[in-house]
Amino acid sequence: MGRMGFTEWAIIIAVVLLLFGGKKIPELMKGLGSGIKEFKNAAKDEEGQPSSSKKQQSQEDNKL
Repeated sequence: MGRMGFTEWAIIIAVVLLLFGGKKIPELMKGLGSGIKEFKNAAKDEEGQPSSSKKQQSQEDNKL
């Protein structure tokens, strides 16, 4: 029940085509792809930088 078969995917694709039309779908996918790319880049940048709470905690430890 949790898995989607071919029939379900075909229905979803048909509904999307009816709602947006064939010309609009590539634009939507391009926007979705660029949004995901920006999200990944932001997440990657956050991993490299220590958070401000860690900086504050280490500064407080140094004061003691």
